[in-house]
Amino acid sequence: MSSHPQDPIREQAAEVVRAALADATQRPVVKSFFDEATFTVSHVVRDPGSKVCAIIDSVLDYEPASGRTSNASADALIDYVKSEDLQVQWLLETHAHADHLSAAPYLQEKLGGRLAIGHEILTVQAVFGKIFNEGTEFRRDGSQFDQLFNDGDRFRIGGLQAMALHVPGHTPACLAYVIGDAVFPGDTMFMPDYGTARCDFPGGDARTLYRSIHRLTALPDEARVYLCHDYKAPPGRDEFAWETTIGAQRTGNIHIRDGVSEDAFVAMRTQRDATLPMPRLILPSVQVNMNGGRPPEPEANGVRYLKVPLNAL
Repeated sequence: MSSHPQDPIREQAAEVVRAALADATQRPVVKSFFDEATFTVSHVVRDPGSKVCAIIDSVLDYEPASGRTSNASADALIDYVKSEDLQVQWLLETHAHADHLSAAPYLQEKLGGRLAIGHEILTVQAVFGKIFNEGTEFRRDGSQFDQLFNDGDRFRIGGLQAMALHVPGHTPACLAYVIGDAVFPGDTMFMPDYGTARCDFPGGDARTLYRSIHRLTALPDEARVYLCHDYKAPPGRDEFAWETTIGAQRTGNIHIRDGVSEDAFVAMRTQRDATLPMPRLILPSVQVNMNGGRPPEPEANGVRYLKVPLNAL
């Protein structure tokens, strides 16, 4: 395994993984749901010893041409949870997504659970609060969420041990969740044949992402990894995929496998990011997601409006 600097929190996360590898009762049951419209994967993560679960990175359907929302993707999660008679303890967000709207408030209304995200959402709220010229009524203290996780915070899903790891770079607030022997890294990295996340959003940084990913690839090779997105890697892969392992990422990720230096990664990522268009839903997504998945309050006519800042991004 590659050499990594001393990182006590990462080592604690590795112990969570090792404990689960030695004890099947600490290995979560994961059911994944793929939304092809946004290429997003949502995960229902269940304690095998109980009916308790968490939902990670849910999707609210949004049609930008009409400005209409719908709940088909979220309803699929609800149907599964109810069919399995599960109890939702957590609604977990890996970050304030720029490519889809979160369905967390809708799910919370229907299923309960505490809504959580990383503490650095405050940074995102400060930056994008200015971009969207939000007034003083927009709270920049993260209070739209029930729980703000710091790096290394521990929690439980039923009897499962879980930890939050701060993995910035794609955004300042990115978290990976280590739940038993399963890792949910958000947008830090994709399938090994597709690579890693972009770093050109406000607050993103390729050098920081390199170091964050190495926090994850220092975890035990056997850890299962459940990704937030897949786009099919060209050429040759015709099926969407979102499950891999830490070992496969460490040895085979085309952008950041063993032997790729930090400077080489930064040069590649910076050059690649300069060619990428902005995500199709970035303006509605960030505007809603930094507010806990809630759209702006209705105006005097009862209609909610999203802003489009011109020439700002």
